[in-house]
Amino acid sequence: MDMEVWSQFIRENWLVIVIALVLLFAVVNLVKTVLKWAIVIIIVVGLFIYSGVTLDQIGDTVSKVTDGTVSTLKKEAQEVMLNEAKEAKYTSGGDGTFTITSPNLEVKGAANEDKVEVTFRGVSLGKWSITETTQTFIDQARKQQNAGS
Repeated sequence: MDMEVWSQFIRENWLVIVIALVLLFAVVNLVKTVLKWAIVIIIVVGLFIYSGVTLDQIGDTVSKVTDGTVSTLKKEAQEVMLNEAKEAKYTSGGDGTFTITSPNLEVKGAANEDKVEVTFRGVSLGKWSITETTQTFIDQARKQQNAGS
């Protein structure tokens, strides 16, 4: 979404925007029911549709932000895996499952699976395929458990 497009839209449609804002303030201040929020949503959606912004564009923007955030979290989690591998505690479930915890990570998986569930600082990052980094983290935690036994 280009700022020049928004600027042009505001210059051309300033009267419509002012009327919509006045309506929003009137609805919010005068109407006291759930109907108030339905009217507010209709006005806001109407402005977006009138401006030419489609719900697909909004959805695409939200998806891009979400993907970027998840990608950043995954990279940071992998770096933390390498840094906290020596502090990781390996716990075997006895049935082939295991849990590895470190100050910022929790990794759960099973011995014969190629995916593990990763939680980073309390936020689940979903199931990851075991890469070189995750395998190193798992191996280091196992070594420490065996050395401590």
